[in-house]
Amino acid sequence: MSELLKATDVSVHAGAEMLVEPVSLALTAGRPFTLLGETGSGKSLLAQAIIGTLPAGLAAAGQVTLAGRALDLARRDGHRALWGRLIGVLPQEPWLSLDPLMPARAQIAEGHAFVRGLSWAEANAAADRDLAGLGLQEAADRRPDQLSGGMAQRVAFAAARAGGARIVVADEPTKGLDIGRRDEVTRLLLDEVAAGGALLTITHDLGVARRLGGELAVMLKGRVVERGPAAEVLAHPRHDYTRRLIAADPASWPQVPPRPGTGAPVLRAEGLSVSRGGRRLFDGLGLDLQPGEIVGIWGPSGCGKSTLGDVLLGLARPDQGRVTRGAGLAPQRFQKLYQDPPSAFPRCLALGRALDDLVRLHRLDGARIPQLMSRLRLSPALLARRPAEVSGGELQRLALLRLLLLDPVFLFADEPTSRLDLITQAEVTGLLTEVARETGMALLIVSHDPELLSRSADRVISLASPETAGPRLRHQAA
Repeated sequence: MSELLKATDVSVHAGAEMLVEPVSLALTAGRPFTLLGETGSGKSLLAQAIIGTLPAGLAAAGQVTLAGRALDLARRDGHRALWGRLIGVLPQEPWLSLDPLMPARAQIAEGHAFVRGLSWAEANAAADRDLAGLGLQEAADRRPDQLSGGMAQRVAFAAARAGGARIVVADEPTKGLDIGRRDEVTRLLLDEVAAGGALLTITHDLGVARRLGGELAVMLKGRVVERGPAAEVLAHPRHDYTRRLIAADPASWPQVPPRPGTGAPVLRAEGLSVSRGGRRLFDGLGLDLQPGEIVGIWGPSGCGKSTLGDVLLGLARPDQGRVTRGAGLAPQRFQKLYQDPPSAFPRCLALGRALDDLVRLHRLDGARIPQLMSRLRLSPALLARRPAEVSGGELQRLALLRLLLLDPVFLFADEPTSRLDLITQAEVTGLLTEVARETGMALLIVSHDPELLSRSADRVISLASPETAGPRLRHQAA
């Protein structure tokens, strides 16, 4: 197997602080390499250092050899000519990588035209084939804001591959996707490897790591704590952290008996029907949410889970039916935890400034911010950074902190843990359910993971795939 990339003693620094200890690795044609670890472990920073995309304020050291060309990582000017042509990057947040005003087909066609040199007619045809291969034929003319989180991720994946690069760096490529779509994207990544390409994947998903195989490195607090063939590491972990990571899979969580809420409903939906693009998502849906009740929403990508939550919050209108709220409850106490955390924060403001603005606007207790930061395992240093300068998992926990400051009576949590590693996912899910029980907050959780919902929700609503003939809805005990 030929070596396409060699990284030697790569480290990342913030001033005098070392964020990632020196790591050496090689990407070879036909063999995947996966970095597995919790949010903030340094796996994304390591990949960004290797490909030359570190955020401002951070510095890399070490050397990378690409296509026989040695690059000094202390300099930032060596990688640009290789992006798209030799290295294709699938970033962690599709919302930060896609042009918000450009339809999906055009975003993919640009890579075919500008990098591969195809005519625009050929590029558009190639983009349509890419979309069809990902099950996104109907999304060709939609902007990113008209796509679900999973659909946006698949569009970003197609755009990253359009230039024909032999090395693909995929940062959490399956987050926000249902199990079927996750396996589909994993197959696409493996197809790239089988065709003689190299693959570096950053993930917290054990299922993805198992399916990719190849070599696996487990990271914790900026250093590699275990490394070897993926099948061997996951079957016989030697490090305690790797064992804890495997044990944190939702399938291993204890089964908690349902605890239905009591009292007058916080929110009531009656006879809701919604269609999108000529397709009925759900019909005749009725739902009461009582204080302290935890309800799960499950279903494949694009089936209407996020739309249902938006209708309940008044962010979208149903075709039929109505939603009523409990009397005397302020509007700001009905809140949404977005699937894509960049949606919750202004891009150009430091995160601490955004939280301070919220405190001033609603006259909240700012002293709760440090308490919640500690409870969510967030470093105070993150408050000085902008949204694009923190990991997806850190940004999701900051978005949760922002909402908890408002003491919501109803929280629609749209895939709240899709960007979190297994250990942090268990902690955040536990925190959400704990807050719901303690404060009487009604909690509606959307997830692609039925195991997570069955072990955390009092009941689960399953929405059918929009591709089936006729919408289906079923309630079940958790």
